[in-house]
Amino acid sequence: MSTLAHTMMTAARPTENGLAGPGDLDRYSYGGTPATERVGPPSWDGSDAELGRVGRRAAGSRGRGLHGQLVQQLGQMIVSGDLGADRPLVPEEIGQRFEVSRTVVRESLRVLEAKGLVSARPNVGTRVRPVSDWNLLDPDIIEWRAFGPQREDQRRELSELRWTIEPLAARLAAGHGREDVQQRLGDMVEIMGHSLTQGDVLTFSRADAEFHSLLIQLAGNRMLEHLAGIVSAALQVSGGPVTGCDRPTEASLTHHARIADALASGDGQAAESAMRQLLTVHPEVERVVPAPREH
Repeated sequence: MSTLAHTMMTAARPTENGLAGPGDLDRYSYGGTPATERVGPPSWDGSDAELGRVGRRAAGSRGRGLHGQLVQQLGQMIVSGDLGADRPLVPEEIGQRFEVSRTVVRESLRVLEAKGLVSARPNVGTRVRPVSDWNLLDPDIIEWRAFGPQREDQRRELSELRWTIEPLAARLAAGHGREDVQQRLGDMVEIMGHSLTQGDVLTFSRADAEFHSLLIQLAGNRMLEHLAGIVSAALQVSGGPVTGCDRPTEASLTHHARIADALASGDGQAAESAMRQLLTVHPEVERVVPAPREH
């Protein structure tokens, strides 16, 4: 067993960041607040005291600074529909309600504008933009949608997108014989197997997310690599058994092992087929994507 595999099986550390990027083992946020304990969508029209309390409580669970906390809170409120386009976002009012400085408000609104959630115009102010303008591939927006009123749509859309991305990535990855990445993929399967035996869902999930990010990197397609964050987000915020990656099972482990073996032998067709079977291992997903076809 490699040092990496041993480390992951002996230490599942919480993090201070949000959704992890590809290959970033120590940045997964599984040690954070469980989904069932997340703060529900706040009401902008509540009392000042209540808004301040909700803002601090929600942000505190993120382990971020004031700037990141406010981005998180306002982003959740926009995506949930609590802040609509019919009302401008007044920086002074936001600062008072969330007890933060003008600088924090200004920088937070800039981040939200970069994500396509708001727009700022002279003589108009800052307003929420329509959903069609949002960067729906942004990991933060994926998370906010997954824990808001649009959760079912988000789960379905993520499943459909993964069905498109990952079988292709598996086929392409079979043509790239990078021994270091192949070893890491094998490590992840080993970790998942050990975690399944021990009933360690946390470590299983971290190894699962790392497996899929590594596979996309191995595909050798830089445009696909930019989509790796979507897969990581999908694995972390799916909120239910949509695919075979959502719960540690023998079937999931078997399919991951088949993918790793196919990649090691350079069999792109077998790797693609195994990935499709993994993504449809749960009956519920059959309503989303077609069953895998034999080639």
